[in-house]
Amino acid sequence: MAASSEAKTVHSPLVTYASMLSLLSFCPPFVILLWYTMVHADGSIIQTWNYLRQNGLQGFIQIWPKPTATAWKIIFCYGAFEAALQLFLPGKTVEGPISPTGHRPVYKANGMAAYFVTLFTYLSLWWFGIFNPTVVYDRLGEIFSALIFGSFIFCIFLYIKGHLAPSSTDSGSCGNIIIDFYWGMELYPRIGKDFDIKVFTNCRFGMMSWAVLAVTYCVKQYEQNGRVADSMLVNTILMLVYVTKFFWWEAGYWNTMDIAHDRAGFYICWGCLVWVPSVYTSPGMYLANHPIHLGTQLALYILFAGILCIYINYDCDRQRQEFRRTNGKSLIWGKAPSKIVASYTTTSGETKTSPLLTSGWWGLSRHFHYVPEISAAFFWTVPALFNHFLPYFYVVFLTILLIDRAKRDDDRCRSKYGKYWKLYCEKVPYKILPGVY
Repeated sequence: MAASSEAKTVHSPLVTYASMLSLLSFCPPFVILLWYTMVHADGSIIQTWNYLRQNGLQGFIQIWPKPTATAWKIIFCYGAFEAALQLFLPGKTVEGPISPTGHRPVYKANGMAAYFVTLFTYLSLWWFGIFNPTVVYDRLGEIFSALIFGSFIFCIFLYIKGHLAPSSTDSGSCGNIIIDFYWGMELYPRIGKDFDIKVFTNCRFGMMSWAVLAVTYCVKQYEQNGRVADSMLVNTILMLVYVTKFFWWEAGYWNTMDIAHDRAGFYICWGCLVWVPSVYTSPGMYLANHPIHLGTQLALYILFAGILCIYINYDCDRQRQEFRRTNGKSLIWGKAPSKIVASYTTTSGETKTSPLLTSGWWGLSRHFHYVPEISAAFFWTVPALFNHFLPYFYVVFLTILLIDRAKRDDDRCRSKYGKYWKLYCEKVPYKILPGVY
């Protein structure tokens, strides 16, 4: 079966080869170097660089932790617990968007319940002395090392499954083994009827680990110093608010590019299983060892600004979701929304229409929701102050990621809607303020 046209707008084969080579060559060692620098080199890139310059490749091999039995046990217990919650917690039945082949995935929306059960269980284990989260922090390098190798093997499983036992018609090969492995074979891979693999990797393992590790870093600082600094509190609260927002809106996430358009391959699954737990949580990883005192006033200013950005990001998604749910008949900022009714042709030759929102937050700029998302990341990082650059790596990475995602989304929409997308771009250009593009 040939891959659908959705996959053709991702990237050219040359860019895919370069991207995959970069991920395989640079991302695994970067994860280890990030952990080592944050935990053992005082967050200083210069200190890590001097160590590598003096000790060379052998020095790098020495700092790369071996995956231990303890690390594997922690990963397995966490993964099994999240998989059980995903399968067995009750939740409302939610339908995803119709795919180009006419398939509509069905989900059980129990992410919020899983989120609260996870945090309650984790904190209860610590409170009653059953398991100390500092063990996770102390074994962090071993855990990341195990995730690097284990996730690569998992992606090979996804590639084989896509060939031998695809879960739906939204699957197939483009004829190139590298592109198939990197971008994925299946759009909606499942184990059995109910266990959605992308919901597990993206939401229940990746995003949930963000919250779990945020709490872990906070507990580590408390156990180490007998108190939690206001900088750590601001960082932890903002990250937890953001992740809480994510699970509150999880059913909406199932309509986004990650789930509805990007296939389950190395790019997205390895990223969610390894990159999210390591890179996305890195500001807290730094602060765990650096109890910076901000002062009440500054801490509250940062906290308020961060929460405001997270709310705007949520309200952007809420506006679009409500607009789609009501087929363009909802009120946007108290007014009837302006829109462009675009028609498109499915792969089966059927003509359909889709309203494109051009007012509210979505009238300010194309992909405006990325602006408060990047700003929120800055505000939960800025408690680290400016002694070192590395805590800000996630902000830089997120900016690059979202610029690329915006381009890919534009390419996909241009291919899907044609002249209607041109009209949309004329009405909503890339600008936030007049004259600023």
